Amino acid sequence: MKTLILTALVSLVLAPAFAARVKGLITDENGAPLPYATITIKGSSNGTTANSKGIYTLDIAPGTYNFLFEYVGYMALEKTVTVTGKDQELDVTLYTNDHLMKEVVIQSKGEDPAYRIIREAIKRKSYYEHQNDSLSVTIYLKGIIRTLNIPKKVLGKKVDRDANDGLDTAGKGVLMLSESTVQLDEVKPRQSKITVLSSYERGSNMGLNFSKVTSFYTNNVAVFDVGSNSRGYISPIADGALNFYRYRLLNSYTRDGITVKTIRVTPKRKQEPLFSGTIEIADSSWRIYSLDLMLTRDYQLELIDTLRIKQLHGPVAAGVWKTKNQITSVSFNQFGFRGIGSFVNVYSNYNLHPGYTAGYFNNIVMKYDTGYYKKDSNFWKETRPVTLEDDEKKYYAFRDSINALNRNRPPSYYDSLRRHQQIKLVNILWSNQQYRWYSKSHTLTYSLRGLLKGLEYNTVEGVALKANHTFNYTPVKGPYLYDLLWNMRYGFENHHFNSYGTFTIRPRALPYRKRYISFSGGKRASQFNPDKPIDALTNTFYTLFFKSNFMKLYENRFGSIHYNNRFENGFAINANVLYEDRIPLQNTAGYSFFNRNKSFTPNHPEALAQIPFNPHQALIGSLTLTWQPGQKYIQHPNYKASIGSDKPVFSLNYTAGIPKLLGSDVNYHKWAAEMTHDKNFRLAGLFKYRLGAGGFISAREYSIPDMKHFNGNQTFYNIKYLNSFQLAPYYAYSNIARFYAEGNIEHHFNGLLTNKIPLFNKLKWNLVAGSNAFYVNNSQYYAEAFAGIENIFKLFRVDVIAGYQPLLKTTYGVRVGLGGLLGSAFQFER
Repeated sequence: MKTLILTALVSLVLAPAFAARVKGLITDENGAPLPYATITIKGSSNGTTANSKGIYTLDIAPGTYNFLFEYVGYMALEKTVTVTGKDQELDVTLYTNDHLMKEVVIQSKGEDPAYRIIREAIKRKSYYEHQNDSLSVTIYLKGIIRTLNIPKKVLGKKVDRDANDGLDTAGKGVLMLSESTVQLDEVKPRQSKITVLSSYERGSNMGLNFSKVTSFYTNNVAVFDVGSNSRGYISPIADGALNFYRYRLLNSYTRDGITVKTIRVTPKRKQEPLFSGTIEIADSSWRIYSLDLMLTRDYQLELIDTLRIKQLHGPVAAGVWKTKNQITSVSFNQFGFRGIGSFVNVYSNYNLHPGYTAGYFNNIVMKYDTGYYKKDSNFWKETRPVTLEDDEKKYYAFRDSINALNRNRPPSYYDSLRRHQQIKLVNILWSNQQYRWYSKSHTLTYSLRGLLKGLEYNTVEGVALKANHTFNYTPVKGPYLYDLLWNMRYGFENHHFNSYGTFTIRPRALPYRKRYISFSGGKRASQFNPDKPIDALTNTFYTLFFKSNFMKLYENRFGSIHYNNRFENGFAINANVLYEDRIPLQNTAGYSFFNRNKSFTPNHPEALAQIPFNPHQALIGSLTLTWQPGQKYIQHPNYKASIGSDKPVFSLNYTAGIPKLLGSDVNYHKWAAEMTHDKNFRLAGLFKYRLGAGGFISAREYSIPDMKHFNGNQTFYNIKYLNSFQLAPYYAYSNIARFYAEGNIEHHFNGLLTNKIPLFNKLKWNLVAGSNAFYVNNSQYYAEAFAGIENIFKLFRVDVIAGYQPLLKTTYGVRVGLGGLLGSAFQFER
């Protein structure tokens, strides 16, 4: 008996060692490979998925099995396979469902039978979406992007490539590759948690960026994860789908006793967020059997040219079907960058009754297992359900060799890096010149912003030249990183030289917390409104071409200490102590290309002429508390990182002018509160708002920079949409009132209306509308309403505004700015 037990135990332990490998190629009837076809061992959850070449491998213990080969739109093929102790090859050919097609009879004046099937599916979709109160499933995620071309220049700017990117001279090859195994736990309606069990990535973990489960039982299909601001796409079985799609029954066939209807899905109109392709519905149960759907740029797809998603569903319990695998393929050709990508999700080990303990679901939405990154290549060889392709194997090997080289760099490596750097006149004058000093203990990086970009003209300094230097010291080891920003400025008309610097110390760990302390000091020229309502380039343009000097400046010798910290609970603190020795400035330059008879306004804001600005000192303390409730977190093995929330952000600021200390001449106290929020309504668009209030508790002694200023705009363009008033003058409403209120709201329709307007929908121009207003008292208030078009060339936005001020006629204006898919991401130095 002991011998029998021992033999059984030894057999169980050694069984995996005697597993044999079954491999082969899956093709269609014409010999073309079927990428990512599914292979399942009937009666078990074991199986695999072919790669993009149709090649599969499956390690399995000796025995007799029923292999089931499946591919969307093709007849399933079942084969009985006897596995011995030796590897064997098994190639199979799958045939399209046309070979099983039953004749579809459509009366000449009748409705296509597909419509009845779709209506039944729509009735049942909510049931299938919420069929299980909870579930747990293991998902293998694989993402790969292959580039076909990388341009040498984009918009006239050279594309810098890493010498160790592994691509050929044309930029062709594997750019990024990642594999992950995660466990998805869900409880209806909205609680979920992802546990990353293992991860093997080189480049970027792209597999986690696509939705883990893309459900077509919802009205609004999210192809990307919820964090995206995408509108989403209308499901072919959404509640109102018949208003958006046409349907045609292609064929009907029977598989395993189930009658399956294949339906062609065609959008009724272009420029709507709609799919095209086929969806298969099981007759009588009206559940999704499989689907093969595509998105293109004609149907609200941005930046990506095509996106194709395939799903194969199957039974996981009596009466319960779930997704078995999902393949998302993309292609892109933007600004000369061409490439393709594929993202594979393989689902296994469904548990419909996981029995979660109380408190299992909390604000941690993703958790990394302590050993998720420790799995070696042998682990992945044994567990990955998709066979690696030749270029993927080479990519992993190349990246591993680069990592090994980086860990053991010889001294000659750093000498080589230094020698290959170039200092060019064009970089010093226009582009950014950068130089690095490398060593085994640290890296010191110096950057100089192009000097010509620092040229400006204003009536105070005349021609002014700025030189902005940046030093970054990054030790290989140690808890902190160090930055020094050094700004120099010279006015050729008033002959003033200003220079100041900011030294910042940041912890190396947890960069998302934005924790730092900085020390600043020197001499500078500042705008009276610290929010800088007009930038130097725009002021230069208006000064030279329209003889309008909107920028109002004063000079100050200053020193400050600034501390910032963001905590994991969504609470943030920002504290600042500033000392300024303020010095008035006068106009010294009067040149303009045109309007020679027009006079420049004084540098002192005309609307505040009654408030003198004489030399004085100011010591100011400021504290800002910010909080965003509903924080969600990613739990790493050694720390927890906040990923934000969909709730509003609240902030409270208190600022005090401290009298007498260090000779300070100011004495005031003021407060400000604010609430901001971006609410994504998906197909209905994106709603943004900022609401604020504040006032002076006391104002015994103050000067113009200490007042409350509203960000007006008297120029033709605007880029501070949620913190400005597009037609308001700059300083006309500056005040020290005990209370004020302000608000900015705007709704980005994101194609909700314009996708039905010819030309607009083709150009993908979107409507934006909103209003801005502030109130100080019955004689000081302002309101404006605007409507505009954004996403013009993916970059620009044009608004038409009507503004109302007391005792004045309604004003009208047009403002141009940045807005849209790419434009909203641009930031400019002000």
